[in-house]
Amino acid sequence: MSLPKGLAEEVACNLVMVARLIDDEPEQAYAYSRIALRLASRVAAVREAAGFAAYATQKYSEALAEFRAARRMTGSVELWPVMADCERGLGRPERALAMAGEPEVQKLDKPGQVEMRLVAAGARRDMGQLDAAIVTLQSPELASNSVQPWTARLRYAYADALLAATREDEAREWFAKALEADKDGTTDASDRLAELDGVDFVDAMAEAEDDVDGEAVATRAERPEGSDATEVVDLPEDPDFDDEGEEEDEFEGDDTDVVRAAEIVDVDLDEPAADADAEKPVKGDESGATRAPSGDKDA
Repeated sequence: MSLPKGLAEEVACNLVMVARLIDDEPEQAYAYSRIALRLASRVAAVREAAGFAAYATQKYSEALAEFRAARRMTGSVELWPVMADCERGLGRPERALAMAGEPEVQKLDKPGQVEMRLVAAGARRDMGQLDAAIVTLQSPELASNSVQPWTARLRYAYADALLAATREDEAREWFAKALEADKDGTTDASDRLAELDGVDFVDAMAEAEDDVDGEAVATRAERPEGSDATEVVDLPEDPDFDDEGEEEDEFEGDDTDVVRAAEIVDVDLDEPAADADAEKPVKGDESGATRAPSGDKDA
């Protein structure tokens, strides 16, 4: 649906902030998503962004409700794997496994099908079916020598399942393969591989700080008696120094970001602005769901 220019720009700014913060500051991203949701609850892109922000903060019930709303608006199956993963987060792995067998999976593209396989394997592990999880991950995509965007995560999940089954030699082999494919550092395959090899990492920065602290203690111990007082020296003031900084705007995105985000909500920026009351605000989270436990997940 289209939004008036002024309202669309405000929604777009909030969506840009969600995208910028979701990886490093998920709680802040969630706050921005709630603002966008109050402004434009009938826009599919807003519901999807709100879903991912809730998912990033482990509010799985809320995320699932938003993903379902976005799917109803678009008719797309793209969100099917993450919806199944929300079921896992809510402690319902059997539902996630059932979703893995639905016809919607056949409509997913290759990345979506791999993601669904990862979720299904995670659900198997949640149910204590470790051997079944390993078999679920065995696929042409896993055996392929070509490196795709999903390759590192798929190999990592397989290695982790093998290690849980105490098949350490095989796990080491697949952690090494995951590391080989992980050019962007999306997994901690290098750390897991080092653990298996018995390698201990030393924090060089921490050691350097300890050395500095030790030297400082030694210097104080060597001072002659009565030399503890610190001499105060008056320095000339810098006439050009101004200690009153200016506050930065909370949103620092450029016009390109705003225009790109505005395109998501389907608005013509050349049209005159209309009343911002064109959209009714959302009355908070009405899913009635509780926050899921913050347990580790495999996908």
